[in-house]
Amino acid sequence: MRANTLIMIVLAGIFGVLAVVLVNIWLAGQRNALANGVQASSVVVAAVPLKFGDALTADKLREIAWPAGAMPAGAFKTVKEAMAGNGARQALQSISANEPVLAAKITGPGQRATLSAVLDEGMKAVSIRVNDVLGVAGFVFPGDRVDVLLTRNVRSEDGADKSFVDVLLQSVKVLAVDQVADATKDNPTVVKAVTVEVSTKDAQKLTLAAGAGQLSLALRQAAGSKGEMNERVTLADLTGDTPDDVAKRQAELDRQAAEEAARKQADEKIDGLAKAVDRVGSQLDQMSKAKPVTVVAAAPQQQVKEVIKYVQPEPPKQATVGVFRGIKLETYEVPRQD
Repeated sequence: MRANTLIMIVLAGIFGVLAVVLVNIWLAGQRNALANGVQASSVVVAAVPLKFGDALTADKLREIAWPAGAMPAGAFKTVKEAMAGNGARQALQSISANEPVLAAKITGPGQRATLSAVLDEGMKAVSIRVNDVLGVAGFVFPGDRVDVLLTRNVRSEDGADKSFVDVLLQSVKVLAVDQVADATKDNPTVVKAVTVEVSTKDAQKLTLAAGAGQLSLALRQAAGSKGEMNERVTLADLTGDTPDDVAKRQAELDRQAAEEAARKQADEKIDGLAKAVDRVGSQLDQMSKAKPVTVVAAAPQQQVKEVIKYVQPEPPKQATVGVFRGIKLETYEVPRQD
């Protein structure tokens, strides 16, 4: 066996023994800390998974040991403390089993789990009407972040309609879809309304935009809450056409629409004439089926003999004379001599 291989085996054994000794020292220190009461405190955790609106009862909570110096903010030490007050508390968001129950995740005593209880300070809840397409096919759930897009059609000074899309709001938190605010909901469902959390000014924007155009949602990445630079998108951006090209294409569409309207109007007139002819024909048929009426012939009138007389037309007073000057023909009007 080579000397290098032997040295590596010896070093590996030494480091292994050292690691075992260090682990034993650390475990001994932890046992001593437990014996000295470092982890003498407790914290209330969920005994079963809780979702939005679930009432907190004694059988759904339990106490576990927790380091006294590492208590989470808003945690309860005992179940009795968590259940104190007049009335039951309800969960404001999903709480997993063995997760600490914090005051920010539940309502106060006797309060209901409503959207007003989960709103941040100074924020408002506004609902947006959507459909299966504008609502991202039902894949938007409570707790997601979305961008709100506004599509508008505006008539320009030259009379042409211009369509464009603007990003109205970015990274807006979804509070509820339809009337469901449970963040644990994971089945895609086509909804008619989405409720979002916005500031007062953004709430005004959404209310005004709902009547100015069509609102749609764009789902953001779960961790993508940072704003992005954006710009208005028009029809010209779809094909690379200039505004003049778009105007010409719109003018051609208007011309075709006018021709179609004129053609339809002409067809209606022809149909009206055909109906009138049918009516006249039916009246003639009725007249032919009527009984004959005796008609008294009038007395023959005296015939007038027609006399035709030929009159010699007068000859023209001037005559046209042509003279060639080289290869050019020139004409002159001269008095006619009989």
